[in-house]
Amino acid sequence: MAESVFTWLNVQSWGEFWWVMIGLGGQLLFTARFLVQWIASERVGKSVVPIAFWYFSIGGGIILFAYAIYRQDPVFILGQSMGLFIYLRNLWLIYAEKRNTA
Repeated sequence: MAESVFTWLNVQSWGEFWWVMIGLGGQLLFTARFLVQWIASERVGKSVVPIAFWYFSIGGGIILFAYAIYRQDPVFILGQSMGLFIYLRNLWLIYAEKRNTA
């Protein structure tokens, strides 16, 4: 059973298997952020980006960044590191606006 799963996932060891599971977990967080945004927008009848979107983005980005480092993929590493900066900056701007209006 494990051999067929390893073949299907293109992994050679349990360590690689768990890294693929971590990568898939990060990808699921990215999927969740889009679902959160879509549901929030449908509820109000216009496009909105709830704060949970940015938290899911950061969670998925950190996990996928770690996975990219493990895979030693420079394109993936660069893409995830830039995304993390943008997600954190958006949260910073949201909280700065809240502080200024309070």
